[in-house]
Order: sequence, then structure tokens, then C-alpha cells
Amino acid sequence: MGATTENPSFKVQNALLSRCRTFTLQKLTDEHIRLILERALTTEGVLDTKPSELVDSELIAYLAAFSDGDARTALNLLELSVSISNRPDTTKEEIKAALTKTLVYDRAGDQHYDTISALHKSIRGSDPTAALYYLARMLQSGEDPLFIARRLVVVASEDVGLADNSMLSLATATYTAVEKIGMPECRIALGHCTVALSLAPKSTRSYRSLNNAYAALGEPGVASLPIPVHLRNAPTKLMKELGYGAEYKYNPNYKDGKVKQEYMPDALRNRVFMEENDLGTEVDPDLRGR
Repeated sequence: MGATTENPSFKVQNALLSRCRTFTLQKLTDEHIRLILERALTTEGVLDTKPSELVDSELIAYLAAFSDGDARTALNLLELSVSISNRPDTTKEEIKAALTKTLVYDRAGDQHYDTISALHKSIRGSDPTAALYYLARMLQSGEDPLFIARRLVVVASEDVGLADNSMLSLATATYTAVEKIGMPECRIALGHCTVALSLAPKSTRSYRSLNNAYAALGEPGVASLPIPVHLRNAPTKLMKELGYGAEYKYNPNYKDGKVKQEYMPDALRNRVFMEENDLGTEVDPDLRGR
């Protein structure tokens, strides 16, 4: 029997995981957390310091909501609150402000991947409000801004793509700005790019087309098909004597660059990887009747 706070899909070897029965424990409710915190306040020896009158029922309810269903996190926050409450002239708002700097966010665990996934999908869904929320949440919690900037570069090509080619330039410029400026000012560039990507038209045409080419490589023999002779490089005399590149038509020499010339290997001449549409054709049933 074993227990872990990490996702076993990532932390336990598949060979071992396949032989185990997995039980997923759900988050505690705010009410459960509140009862745990109240018990900690009244149980001798749990807290190192006696709390001031600032640690009242309202603050306990705040801590319960803030802990995201994690009793250990709630108790740590309570310890911190009690410590801060005993400082001279401290207010309850100052305690809460200090707690916001310890947002529940594990940069090495599920929260790290779930939040960046939520940011990406919010941009893809053209929802700038949600995208800004997840961006702010990550930055406030100390996430590496370059990690976020790299994902925005991916979004620019994967989800906006051919619908607005300038977004890739904006995203790469944002990465450079983040790299040069750093926090806290680079958050402004990240916000700019996040909103621009959210509001931009979307096209996954090039992304899906590339995936089609990758899928073809999984077919027997496709990855090793011979390159057409006229497309081959001929840097040596021997290669030229073998006819490499001899019949290649240099497109810029022809009107409008148009020539009759085959670029695919013979076995793939009738294959088309390029998608015709920017997006899919499915209709979300939840949108019907609106």
C-alpha cells in the first residue's frame, strides 16, 4: 500500500501502476477545512504561537477557502497567519495580502501542467478574460515567465497559425522581452501577447497538415522513400555525373515561378497532406438554439 500527493501517472512506473488498484482522494470541503483549523486553534501544542484576536472566524473561513481543499496547506497558512497577527499594528487585510504571495501552486506537479493547459485552451477558445486569469495566477505564484512565453510561441503557430502570421512574430518578440526585462515588468508583455492571441482569428491548418505528414511516416517504408533525383543536392563531380539535380527547374527563372515538376517521391505522388480548411466542421450541439 502506498500514498502520494503526486499524480501516479507521472510518478509511478507504468509496469507497477498496471498491477495496482488506484484510489483517488478528493479535496476536502471548505467546511471540513474550517473544522480542522478550529480544532488546531483549540488543541494545545498544535501551534507554536498563541493567535491574536485577528485570527477570528472570518479569517478561518478565508483560510479554508484559500487552501484549495488541502488540510496540510490550510494548517501551514494558519501558522503563517498566527505569526503575522502578533506583529505590532498588523491588520487583517495585511495578513490576507501576505497570504496571496503563497498561492496554492506546485510548479513541479499537476497544478503546473493543469494551469498552463488551461491558459492555452482559454486562448484557443478566444476567451481573453479566462486567459488573463490563468496568466496572473501563474505569475503571482512564481511560475517561470519564460515557461509561459515559450507556450505562447507554440500557441501562435498551433492555434492562430495561418489566420494571422504576425502573431508568431509577436510571440517570439514577447519571449525576447521576457528574457531581457524579467519580472515584474515582463508581465505586461505577457499580458499583451495573451490578449492578442486570444482575440486573433484561429487556424490549425498548418498544424494538422504537419500531423498528417508525421502520420504517413508511420506507414511501412514511407520514411525511407528515395528522394527524386532532380531534387538531390550535387556538391561533388560524382554526384553530378550520377544526374543529381540535373533536370531540376529553378522556379524563379520561370514566369510567376510556375513549372511542371514533381516534388514528392514516386510512391507518394497522389498523397496530399495539406488540409483545406482553417478549422474543423463539427457543430457544438450546445450552441444550437442560441
